[in-house]
Amino acid sequence: MTLISVQDYVDLPAVAADATYAYGDDPNQVVDLYLPQGAGLHPVIVLVHGGCWGEKYSAKPLGGIARDLTEAGFAVWNIEYRRNGNGGGYPQTLLDVGQAADLLRTVVAEHSLDLSRVVTMGHSAGGQLALWLAARSRLPATSPLYNPNPLAVRGVVCLAGVIDLVDAAAKGHCGDGLTSFMGGTPEQVPDHYQSASPKELVPLGVRQIHIIGELDELLSNVRSYIEAAQTAGDDAQLMIIPQADHFELVVATTAAWTTVREAAITLAGPQ
Repeated sequence: MTLISVQDYVDLPAVAADATYAYGDDPNQVVDLYLPQGAGLHPVIVLVHGGCWGEKYSAKPLGGIARDLTEAGFAVWNIEYRRNGNGGGYPQTLLDVGQAADLLRTVVAEHSLDLSRVVTMGHSAGGQLALWLAARSRLPATSPLYNPNPLAVRGVVCLAGVIDLVDAAAKGHCGDGLTSFMGGTPEQVPDHYQSASPKELVPLGVRQIHIIGELDELLSNVRSYIEAAQTAGDDAQLMIIPQADHFELVVATTAAWTTVREAAITLAGPQ
């Protein structure tokens, strides 16, 4: 069995989008839109890439799964955002992703999008951001991340997410990328973790499907979140893919991707 390496993932070919929108002045504040064939209201996947919140990793490798999702009838909103090293970090990265998601409202009529069927999907560090998008309504008005009217999310497909940030910091996941992103350790900036870590924001109040490879070192992190979410009353399902590691989940030619695609269809639900 040959697993997909990080270099294999980075080297995935770019897949041209049908349209690109800017939500800010920075070159990284853009969203690629992939559209399905046919008329009618399209459910939407808000797609958020990972890469330990670092500038080295971009939205480009997710073009392949974005295009595949259009074949299942989804419009895909593939978000790029500022990251560690190019203007990102707390709170900028989170504000970017929130602003990008909210921009969907401006293109609804132009592209026949169904905003009652929005599912966020994030991989790795993008899993944290995808869950956070669903949790924004729980933030207090005193938070620098507060938005009084965030885009409503129907469900979340979280792929090998870094979603208990306190646990991840303690175990050194992403090296110093996490503490750099958050502006310090949980002891130094506890308020940052309270408003950004999905585990601290449960219950999210939306259905979630968490998918991870059995070989992925983040499995215990995901289980920590799942236990907290289920205890808080969330419908949070865990699916473990045999003989898969971290990147098999986001490559459209793998067996694992079929499970991911079906999860998105399940959460979008009928029109």
